[in-house]
Amino acid sequence: MATSTTPHGALTHTPLRPFGRIVEAAGGARITDVPAEVLARWTEESRVLVLRGFDLMAKEEFGTYCRRWGEVLKWEPGEVIDLVVEDNPRNYLFASGDVPFHWDGAFVEANPRYFFFQCLNATPGAGGETVFSDTTAVYRDADAELREQWAGISLTYSTEKLAHYGGLITERLVSQHPATGVPVLRFAEPLDPAVYKNPVHVQVDGFGAPAAEEFLAGMAERLHRPEYCYAHDWRTGDIVIADNYALVHGRNAFSGPTNRHLQRVEVI
Repeated sequence: MATSTTPHGALTHTPLRPFGRIVEAAGGARITDVPAEVLARWTEESRVLVLRGFDLMAKEEFGTYCRRWGEVLKWEPGEVIDLVVEDNPRNYLFASGDVPFHWDGAFVEANPRYFFFQCLNATPGAGGETVFSDTTAVYRDADAELREQWAGISLTYSTEKLAHYGGLITERLVSQHPATGVPVLRFAEPLDPAVYKNPVHVQVDGFGAPAAEEFLAGMAERLHRPEYCYAHDWRTGDIVIADNYALVHGRNAFSGPTNRHLQRVEVI
């Protein structure tokens, strides 16, 4: 545990496992009390940065603040996306079930560097944890033969545009972090149309069906290993900043009340 200071007093830093950091204020602090470049450095070091004891922002203010970090990705609904469970969702993101691993911004021309959440309402222990997997660690721990295989793989993702994203893209599995230069993995899990609304389909380019299924299952299993994953159980008032290049993320299914309300902004 470490401390730093702001005009509103000390901040307590608590490491999370296997990665991540909670930075907690005594109360009454604002995110603007900490320079954006400092928060960016902490996010790069920790992958996931959880801010507690900081005042939440009004919706318009939230988008305005995120523009301090860079260009904000604009979706059809706007800069700030409200993430709530809907009664009749057209897309699995707004249902109460689990959300498999993916990275944000897959179906747009610009890949977000960071994504920001603020939690307006949550019931801790009700499921729905956001799960982050550190792809830099997954790559680091793979042997040389596996890395060589991964370097030659491209994946094509497709989904019908029914919510605020969709289309068809092809991505190399292995990419490079724009700040650190370390290898990262760009992987989204395929979704079973019998289970998920508006599913994402994944094709492993150059692989036949049996080999593709084996690869996809093996990659998903590896990313879900506990030593690579941090599951965030939301509390009302949490502000979370995450590294969209280093991580893939998803969500556990809800097991209790589904009245959670998150707002999300993505910065390119």
